[in-house]
Amino acid sequence: MLIDTHCHLDAAEFDADRDNVVRAAFKNGVSGIVVPAVVRSNFDAVINLCQHYQNCVYALGVHPMYVEQSSLDDIDQLRVYVQNHQPVAIGEIGLDYFLTNPTSHPENIKLQTHFFIEQLRIAQAYDLPVILHVRQAIDDILKQLRKYKVKGGIAHAFNGSIQQAEQFMALGFKLGFGGAMTYPRALRIRALATQLPLEAIVLETDAPDIPPEWLGTAGRNSPAEVLKIAQVLADLRQVDVAQVLDITGANAIKIMPKLADLCTPVNALH
Repeated sequence: MLIDTHCHLDAAEFDADRDNVVRAAFKNGVSGIVVPAVVRSNFDAVINLCQHYQNCVYALGVHPMYVEQSSLDDIDQLRVYVQNHQPVAIGEIGLDYFLTNPTSHPENIKLQTHFFIEQLRIAQAYDLPVILHVRQAIDDILKQLRKYKVKGGIAHAFNGSIQQAEQFMALGFKLGFGGAMTYPRALRIRALATQLPLEAIVLETDAPDIPPEWLGTAGRNSPAEVLKIAQVLADLRQVDVAQVLDITGANAIKIMPKLADLCTPVNALH
């Protein structure tokens, strides 16, 4: 099963041709697409989108880069949505120290941390996995995950060390690899993709962002690209792409069991 575990299909970049984007993904063998929300105002959009398109499922959460435009009441609203709509995960949540680091933006980081912890508590309460945004904040995220234990999830766009990867794995997490892995100069990510157990990896696009090498850094990414991303991973590991599809698909279902019910297998190779 070929699953894109992270795709912002509701993004404005897809407004003009979303039907064609989804059709192309399924034509390329994509069995399931996970669409994570990033802010309270797009909860309804991702839910409606996933009800409209076959084999799309949604996660609900407030992204760390959107906390300043969010209200603390959004946490209560998230809880209501989880009760009423049963997402496959809480996400996209986490911490981001790339644009706002703890030294220069302590109040922002305090707010990010508050939203992160409260959303981990919701995941705990409803026994849901989490989809994590971990950019330049892995150690602090791991610290909170040890305090607020959830049933696992995905560390999206992972770019940490082997040691950090092992800590995520010990906590029941899979690691997301996508377009960044396709660049020959991305030596660290490609080494991780080669050295980690395949049972620890899931595939993702983060479309429309993080385009793979063949689209260029300014290109629009889409879920149809996940098959070629799988082929890059297979080439790096010197295994057959069918093995990559089987194992990474099973990994995604292990983290988000509802995918097994909602995603229909599609022959990606013919």
